[in-house]
Amino acid sequence: MERKQIYMIDYLQKFRLDEKTAFIVGGLGLIGSEVSSAFAMAGAKTIVLDLNHRKSHIFHEEMHERGFDIIIKSFNCADMENLDNNFSTLIEENGCPDVFVNCSYPRSEDWGSSSFKNITLESFRKNVDIHMNSYAWLGRLAAEAMVKKDKGGNIIQFGSTYGIVAQDLTIYEGTEMHENMTYAAIKGGITNLTRLMASYYGQYNIRINVLCPGGLKGHVSGKSDTQNPVFIKQYSKKVPLKRLGSAKEIASAALFLSSSAASYITGATIMVDGGWTAV
Repeated sequence: MERKQIYMIDYLQKFRLDEKTAFIVGGLGLIGSEVSSAFAMAGAKTIVLDLNHRKSHIFHEEMHERGFDIIIKSFNCADMENLDNNFSTLIEENGCPDVFVNCSYPRSEDWGSSSFKNITLESFRKNVDIHMNSYAWLGRLAAEAMVKKDKGGNIIQFGSTYGIVAQDLTIYEGTEMHENMTYAAIKGGITNLTRLMASYYGQYNIRINVLCPGGLKGHVSGKSDTQNPVFIKQYSKKVPLKRLGSAKEIASAALFLSSSAASYITGATIMVDGGWTAV
């Protein structure tokens, strides 16, 4: 009797990024540094794009000591006037990325005063330009470069739970924290643009998804201090997993989306929020 040959798939190998080039914009930030680490460990040629020159040396040394080579480039995603030329230079120097991840968080100095009560039109317009518009334009530049290369590709954008649902103001009671009009507008825009990009660029075998983190342990955006303990307690009570997330957990989701393990996922909004948006 003829024996049927059984083909076994190495599922763990699907998560590898060997022979892939990855651009990580904002790759030295809270989330970005973990994404950069994960991609380098998965075998990708990892190009870290950031403006944090002080941290770049430290991060490069840490990765080198662990046996992972990364390339760190100074890149200002908020420089809208020179974005096309600066991105073209990156392509010329490093080739077209197979994976493009935008973890950047550009913002103005008055970002913290974005409540409905205090925000100014000037601040709102500036932050929409340097954050949402830079995300949109960089995503387009990366996708068009992949189309020209004609080998497919993968783009991961970053939204937020608060680009999907409204902010729960009760978790700010007893703190100086408040709602952020600009943040909701920006992250909602990024999320829906990602869906449209996935619809259009799917014909070129380019997958485009958006990750939406919930509250994370670490410093407050735009500040060096960590979250208010009152906020942490009130937030944790309302999230099903009863805790804040970590940047490592976001990086794991990014690694999955960037790999062939997610080869039939595009246009998805992946919530990494401990169940916050489920209830």
